[in-house]
Amino acid sequence: MDLSDEPKQSPSRDVIKNELLKEVSERITRIDKEFADGFELIGKYNYTVSFFGSARFKEDHPFYIKAEEIAAALIEEGFTIVTGGGGGVMEAGDRGASEAGGQAIGLNIQLPHEQRPNPYTTEEMSFRYFFTRKVILAYGADAYIYFPGGYGTLDELFEIITLMQTKKMPIAPIILVGSEFWTALDRFIKTYLLEGEHTISPGDEELYTITEDIHVIKAIIEHHRDTVNAFLGNRDEASAPEPEPESDPPC
Repeated sequence: MDLSDEPKQSPSRDVIKNELLKEVSERITRIDKEFADGFELIGKYNYTVSFFGSARFKEDHPFYIKAEEIAAALIEEGFTIVTGGGGGVMEAGDRGASEAGGQAIGLNIQLPHEQRPNPYTTEEMSFRYFFTRKVILAYGADAYIYFPGGYGTLDELFEIITLMQTKKMPIAPIILVGSEFWTALDRFIKTYLLEGEHTISPGDEELYTITEDIHVIKAIIEHHRDTVNAFLGNRDEASAPEPEPESDPPC
């Protein structure tokens, strides 16, 4: 133990400040790159549907099997499946898509106990930050399908609902698969949020649909896609630059 009365040298305030600024700058650079790479990846695909749900379901679980079936059915209609790239529902969605001959995009997250990408993605990207990954999972999707899950699934569900409720993103189908699981939450929302404390407005409880019927799910998503395209036109055409105006003819 140092018993000297001499004061110890500590980093100056400017040194600490510069180190913090450097760390912040490096972090912002990493975030910018994740956003840029993520938007570039997801921008290559039209008509995407994002799948959410527990990573803990094994391949013999009913919701794993249902996710496979729904993904395969949507592939037949020309959609691309986007998932978090891990196990459980994510793996099932990617598996159903790839085995049906379609595209399965996995957006994996780096965790201390590594979440390994599942082997069924046709293209994947690994994220360091949860919030950048969530933005890319949400970006431009034609629909969002939620299976039973834990805190992460509920977080992702309520973020999308909130963004649509506050008109920060366009309305798109939010489909909750697993009637028994989701009905209790639906009852809470209607009983306490809508009717009891009036913390949401009438109509907010209609932002999502609870169903397990694959034909109904397909019909909802296809109707939304076709309706949006009727107003916006083809996505490629809508994103194409406008032609340069012709110059006036010489007098």
